[in-house]
Amino acid sequence: MKTSLTDEQLADPAIAEADRILNTCQHFGFCTAGCPTYVLLHDENDGPRGRIDLIKEMLESQRAPTPRTVAHIDRCLSCMSCMTTCAVKVDYMHLVDTARAHIEDNYRRPPGQRIARALLGRVLPRPALFRMALGLGRLVRPFSAALPPFLRSALRLIPERRQAGLRQYRYPACGERKWRVALLAGCVQPVLSPHINDATIRLLTRLGCEVVVPASAACCGSLNLHMGNRKQAREFAKANVRAWIAEIDGEGLDAILVNASGCGTTVKDYVHLLQDSDHAVAAARVSALALDITEWLMRMNPPDPPAPRRHHVAYHDACSLRNAQKVTDPPRALLRKAGYLVQDIPEAHFCCGSAGTYNLLQPDLARQLGQRKAMNIAGLAPQIIAAGNIGCITQIGQYSDAPIVHTVELLDWAYGGQRPSALEDITLEELPAPTTAEDSAPGTQASAVVRLHKKTKPDGDDVGIW
Repeated sequence: MKTSLTDEQLADPAIAEADRILNTCQHFGFCTAGCPTYVLLHDENDGPRGRIDLIKEMLESQRAPTPRTVAHIDRCLSCMSCMTTCAVKVDYMHLVDTARAHIEDNYRRPPGQRIARALLGRVLPRPALFRMALGLGRLVRPFSAALPPFLRSALRLIPERRQAGLRQYRYPACGERKWRVALLAGCVQPVLSPHINDATIRLLTRLGCEVVVPASAACCGSLNLHMGNRKQAREFAKANVRAWIAEIDGEGLDAILVNASGCGTTVKDYVHLLQDSDHAVAAARVSALALDITEWLMRMNPPDPPAPRRHHVAYHDACSLRNAQKVTDPPRALLRKAGYLVQDIPEAHFCCGSAGTYNLLQPDLARQLGQRKAMNIAGLAPQIIAAGNIGCITQIGQYSDAPIVHTVELLDWAYGGQRPSALEDITLEELPAPTTAEDSAPGTQASAVVRLHKKTKPDGDDVGIW
């Protein structure tokens, strides 16, 4: 695709990169069939090929973006399904990030959008501020009917009781220390679902890892990055890089682990995000060590679990794990090794609608995607749903009757850890143990009758977060 950007524009490294990406696109259109918003809306401009055209026009015009262009870009999930089918490997991920940053810098949004985005971008990445907001939310929740839909949805996120997060910096290995790893605690996850980090640390230390959780490493920056605030995202990234480099140059690290795949995608991409900064070399070192928790567990080659669990699990591929990081086999292999009968969900490539803050900012589309995902899951009649991303867990949990937990919680349970908190109030029947190699093959007993008892969830507005 030929562009007509000026030399002055091309002097900006971000615009120059966008130009190179735009010139890669050949308009074949293979990307459109797997794009969730194109499938739902049947609008060329709500598919990747159309959005690429809009981005080209927006950058070439040298004028403020139009509301029409902004609306189509805002509706992009950044699920990267298009990148898995593109014949010429257009780098859509970085192109749409540049487009969002351009919109943020050159377009004045309506007041409601500005307020919502400012609140999300300031509160959610900061755990202390987020906890304060939750406390305030508990006070006003009885009056939620009088609040705008955005705030009503946000209030639905608030747990019934405050949950404690990680309190230590260092978690020693049980027995001999074989590895030393850093864990990204994150920002939203330790406030809403601290049991995910707890299960991760229990599992790692039980298998011989010393785990360090630097206090100065918190938000990865992805939330701000995908709302167009590249400057703030880079500041968060730099803080994390400094924290981890101190560990690498100190006692050393074998890996930097992330158990929220949306965050993991961004951390692995620090080498790109900070490429033109004074942190470039350090960022490259960090990105080289960054791994999803399941990638690391596969490298560790854990022994067979002492308490294998015979439960039917539907595994959900988070887009950030499947499409961006290309991690598909490790979670399934680990779950099967732990005894679970794992089944793939139909339309596994199709986003659940979480996509960071998408289900707060685009609730109607997110609802359609969430319901579609839940319908595909229901056809499997699973006892449990597993996923590797807090956003997907929150989103799918609204629409599915089966309980959903993080993959690492199921692994921790099989290796002697606690029963996942989401399974506390339900009765699960164990499926028969395999008697032959054929019985233990993936997919066997997929149609087994399962029994599930779960508390009814109250109805409410859609919620979602990274």
